[in-house]
Amino acid sequence: MRIVKRMWVRTAGFILLLAFTAFFVVPVIWLVLAPTKTDHELVFDNPFAIGTLSNLWHAWRLMFDFQDHALLSWLENSAIYSFGGLALALVCAIPAGCGLALTQFIGRRAILGITLVVMIMPATALVLPLFLEANAVHLIGTPFSVILPLSFFPFGVYLTYIFYSSTIPGDLLAAARVDGCSEWDVFRRVALPLARPTIALVAFFAFVANWNNFFLPFVMLPNSTSYPLSVGLQYLLSATPAFNPGIGGAVPILRPELALATIVAIAPVLIVFLFAQRSLVSGMLAGATKG
Repeated sequence: MRIVKRMWVRTAGFILLLAFTAFFVVPVIWLVLAPTKTDHELVFDNPFAIGTLSNLWHAWRLMFDFQDHALLSWLENSAIYSFGGLALALVCAIPAGCGLALTQFIGRRAILGITLVVMIMPATALVLPLFLEANAVHLIGTPFSVILPLSFFPFGVYLTYIFYSSTIPGDLLAAARVDGCSEWDVFRRVALPLARPTIALVAFFAFVANWNNFFLPFVMLPNSTSYPLSVGLQYLLSATPAFNPGIGGAVPILRPELALATIVAIAPVLIVFLFAQRSLVSGMLAGATKG
């Protein structure tokens, strides 16, 4: 009886996992196949029918020729904003998390509590005060209006704090101080090399958050030539007759080109994940202890 019950439980669990897998995988399959079809085929034919390479090449040319290669400009802007914000986030988050975990000072608990509160606060709630501050120092429309706010990454601070507080023994740092290391040398020569997996994990999350950020650059950048790709997709959507019937003139961007642009937008995150997955697993297990 118990064996039959376990079989039913496993079967139900398998069906549930299969349903969740289909829920996430089926739209991706449709997205990959969409650029291989014409706009008419995409709307009226079988959604999972495979088109032709000529349609894919046609969609590729139209997408990159849109408004004097605007897509390449958006890709370049996304790379500048994402990697610029990533570099500043690492410079700020790693020392901050290490300092909160390994040193004792007045206001430490208050700073840690504020970090947790800001971490769970919706990012969109911070855009208006950030806009007012950037406008006060005349940074609106410049790359710094996007890069500087992206360097504020409280999740990275907390992740680094968890690693250092649960993994690095205090005796190891005390031994380094006894050997004559200054606080900077303790951090640079002992604490920082031990945190390489966590640094990779923080870098990955920061890059994904920066690359996918929409609302901040949408508010900070009034000129379409400065858009990142996340905002550029919205601009492409508004230039598609299927989603904006009121536009006039011959607009080359159709649904297959829009689907291809979406694939181009998510490809960098996928590539980074494929190359960094070993470091990500090491970073997620860095604070684990043996039972």
